[in-house]
Amino acid sequence: MSNGSNQQSETKPDSKTNSNTKTKKPSIVNVAVAVIHYKDQYFLGFRDATQHQGNRYEFVGGKIEANESAAQALIREVAEETGILLDNNTIVKLGRLHHDYGDKQVSLQVYKIQLTAEQYEQHKHREQGLEGQALTWVSKSQLLAGAYHLPAANKTILEWLKLPSKIAITYPLAHFGTHTDAAVAWLQYHQENLASESWVYIRLKNANSKHLAEQLMTARPDILTILPNNNEQLLDVEGSLTANETEIGQRIVAKHLTHSTLMQCFDKDGNPTALSQSLSKDYPLIVSCHDIASITAANKLANMRIQQGLPPVIGAFVSPVLATQTHPNDVPLGWEAWSALAKLADMPVIGLGGLEPVMLNQALQYGGISVAGIRQFI
Repeated sequence: MSNGSNQQSETKPDSKTNSNTKTKKPSIVNVAVAVIHYKDQYFLGFRDATQHQGNRYEFVGGKIEANESAAQALIREVAEETGILLDNNTIVKLGRLHHDYGDKQVSLQVYKIQLTAEQYEQHKHREQGLEGQALTWVSKSQLLAGAYHLPAANKTILEWLKLPSKIAITYPLAHFGTHTDAAVAWLQYHQENLASESWVYIRLKNANSKHLAEQLMTARPDILTILPNNNEQLLDVEGSLTANETEIGQRIVAKHLTHSTLMQCFDKDGNPTALSQSLSKDYPLIVSCHDIASITAANKLANMRIQQGLPPVIGAFVSPVLATQTHPNDVPLGWEAWSALAKLADMPVIGLGGLEPVMLNQALQYGGISVAGIRQFI
């Protein structure tokens, strides 16, 4: 977990600054946010009308004091506001956000915490917090559908919460090269073997076979898909879309940027390139990162898209965690080094490389939110 040491305390005026100076930079309030849930039930408080961003629901949390980490602040604030003790729960970083409300700037360090069954039973009927605020449990579907009015900074958090715990990645088309018709074999295999209602990154690695993605999505209307960013025109059609094509477009949940594409979004001085401006403006992004430089680029891209009001970066594949058959020459990070990179990311981290679905708990312990792969996930 990140301790947020670079942005823990509220910005204070320099004691040496001339007292007659009229213009001061607005202070940044650093806040730890707890996305508390039990399975698909999420815990919200309600802000009083007299508070900043009042008459809105909110995730529980509060200001990070100068002498504590974000996680410590979160545990303290949740206990003070609700009586829920999180000392022994797994606290997983979702990401970091900066939001300017005009009258106040906030830097949010957001964590996701699942309660135990015992904790949920103890607190599920509580309608009022220890500070008199209204509390409620809401379903994930209602929360993501916007049924509860949250402060503007929370919009990105809701997008992050859409990420599933497991993501399947398709085999490349070349994997079926020994078949008489590789395209038919690819389509049949994935149509028959993808888990029901799963998120699937359709990675064909063949620019001339994007029609296969459309065919798979038509054959499996239950799946949600991630597509390569360079596949902007999934459907080669002119004029208006058919009902089927519109429905397929609605089941694209994100576009993916490879590591190399991500690194081309900024020049050597860190300035955005034309490529960063040409990325999908219709869908959220998921990026691939392998090192500190790419995590830095991902953070910069994520912040830029939020400032521009574009669909956010909702996740980062950080890889390879372990050795893989697909890339046997790549040196695996190992869990410790992977965790160190995960701490730096401003968006949810997805473990990739030599993993199995049963390793989800391990990924959570090391700071990830999800796991992905090919062989063990299809």
